[in-house]
Order: sequence, then C-alpha cells, then structure tokens
Amino acid sequence: MNARSALFDLYGDHLRTRGRSAPIAALVRLLATLDIAAPAARTAVSRMVRQGWLSPVRLPQGRGYALTAKAVRRLDEAGRRIYRDAPDVWHGRWHLLVIQHIPDRARRERLRAGLAYLGYAPLDDTTWLSPHPSAELEPLFEAEAVRAERFVSTYDGDAGGLVARAWDLDGLARAYERWIGEAEDLLTTCPEPTDEQAFAVRSRLVHEWRKFLFRDPGLPATLLPDDWPGAKAARFFDEEAARLLPAASRFVDRCLDGPQ
Repeated sequence: MNARSALFDLYGDHLRTRGRSAPIAALVRLLATLDIAAPAARTAVSRMVRQGWLSPVRLPQGRGYALTAKAVRRLDEAGRRIYRDAPDVWHGRWHLLVIQHIPDRARRERLRAGLAYLGYAPLDDTTWLSPHPSAELEPLFEAEAVRAERFVSTYDGDAGGLVARAWDLDGLARAYERWIGEAEDLLTTCPEPTDEQAFAVRSRLVHEWRKFLFRDPGLPATLLPDDWPGAKAARFFDEEAARLLPAASRFVDRCLDGPQ
C-alpha cells in the first residue's frame, strides 16, 4: 500500500471526524500496522504538506499535522461518494462542460484526470458530460487556470446508449467482480480480528474500494443495468466496513491517546 494513499484513507476514514489532526507519532504507529515503515510515513506526510493537503500543528501530544481546507473539501466529497450519502435521485438532466483548448500537454492531462475523478466523461477533446455537477469543479479549474462554459440539458436520444459510449461499463463491472473476490479473500485471513487487525483489514478494504472513485462516475441507478455488480459490491463493502468499524475505531483512539 502506498504511504500517501494510506494517509489519505486514514484522515478520510477516521481523523476527519476526530478533530482533523493527529500527532506524527500516532500517524507512524497507525501506518505501521499496514506494513509502512516510519521513514516512508514521515516522507509521505512531508509530501502532503508541500502539496497543500496537510499543515503542521502543535498538539497536546506534541508535533502533529492537520487537514487543510482544500483537503477537507476533497475528503468530504470522497466520503459522500464512498458511503453514498447523497440520495440516488436523478431528474434526467445532464451537466455539460465545454472547456477551452489547453495547448500544454501536462495541464491537459491533469485536467483530464481531475474531471474523470469527479465523474465526468469526454464526448470529444473539449466537451465533458456528467449526470450531476460536482462541487469540486471550481477549485479544479482555478488550479489549472482553465475556463469552461457550463450547461444543464436533456438528451434527445437513448440515455443508455450515451452512457455506454461515454463510460466503459463492461470494464467497470469486471473490476467490481474482481474486487468482491479479493475482498472475500482478505476477510477470510482474519475471521476474529483483534482491534489492531480490524483496523488493518478495514483499512485495506477501504483502500481498495476507494480506487473506484477514479473509475466509477457514480451514475444514477436508472442509467445502470438491473444486475449491476457495483450494487452488490457496495452492499458487501457497507456490511463489512460497518462490522469492522467499532474495533478499528478503538485502535485508532488508543493510538491518538499516545503510548499505553
């Protein structure tokens, strides 16, 4: 597991609701359960500070790191998508972006990756589509100094066909089936976990599930096949994540309290 990704998971899944900060000693201890060595953990923290995701703070337990406003926005949005907090209601209207041409390839690729993460699909080089707008669009456009025209419209045609052209649903369905099998294998390795083991297993479960934020646009159920494996995978994730949460939370709280 990548140390930086593990830190995002840790802050998003546990620390975001515990004051949004943690001592460096606790971060190192928590990541150690995921086989991430202390130097790698400290390097990842430093990198996230440079990138504007974390800021140094003084805590009663010593030196620590807190989420920045930018990180809180990103993790709040990610949390809503991971746990599907928003109601699955769609009124048949699409959010359309027409983006100015970007000659610089690096900026163009960063923008493409950012829009895909937010659930948009390209119709051509400058036109992007999503069934709902994202609250993170403005920060993305500001970061890349990009201008875009925005439209809300209906589609005069087969919505299912449009979705199939814009997104690789077959590939996504296969990815969900693989995830279910791998998650079942992970959970069988520790049928009666200690608090520390529950934290480690749940962290790996969340880590792999979070990768779907970069692949699944979060399409409304009305635009998906009736036997969509993503729905089965989501139920499995919700059940197992909830089952492991109390024990995992106890371990996090002990680490935040300091050496026992």
